[in-house]
Amino acid sequence: MDRSTRHGDVLSQPTRARLFDHLSELRRPAGSTELAKSLGLHVNGVRRQLQRLEQAGLIERRRVQRGRGRPRDQWTISEAAAPGGERPHAYADLARWLARSIPANPGRLREVESTGRAIGRELAPERAGDWVESFRQVLIALGFQPALEAGSDGALHCRLCNCPYRDSVVENAEVVCTMHRGLTAGLLDELAPEARLRSFEPHDPDLAGCLAEVEGPDWRGP
Repeated sequence: MDRSTRHGDVLSQPTRARLFDHLSELRRPAGSTELAKSLGLHVNGVRRQLQRLEQAGLIERRRVQRGRGRPRDQWTISEAAAPGGERPHAYADLARWLARSIPANPGRLREVESTGRAIGRELAPERAGDWVESFRQVLIALGFQPALEAGSDGALHCRLCNCPYRDSVVENAEVVCTMHRGLTAGLLDELAPEARLRSFEPHDPDLAGCLAEVEGPDWRGP
């Protein structure tokens, strides 16, 4: 990969920006043909632009074998990517202002968490066989750079290595982190109804490392 390539430069090309945004919205892997059809583009041109996004480190390619024939490419957002590249400052400012405007009293926090949970349900893709991978893909698409591992007690530990909400957290940590806790619980409601968000531990947004612990069905497989 050309280390001098900047995310913003790559996303300045309209087709690449559309592809990256569409993958972020899907919150799951997608093939070249599916992406081309969704955006009304020729698949050969889409493949070229996906390769440029891969070279820039914004997306990742997987080779998936489905029946006979050659493996097919599946594309997904890279864990190290910042969704949307350089966000317009107006959106960041609006998020900070809204966070500042919400009082962190018990009644409002319950409303915030409930709203976050509803949003999490909306963000969840259709349930697939591997709910943990779907959970991870959504968090990657949202910019959290998640690291998942088994805790000593067998629970799923999800460490979030990036905080895409850091500016808003500075304005009102209790409200923003409560929204995020609700969003995480809502994702689990849809992806793994048997699972339960046991704890959600916020950390300094500049250092990241927030920890979500999930209890539920055996997620490690046989």
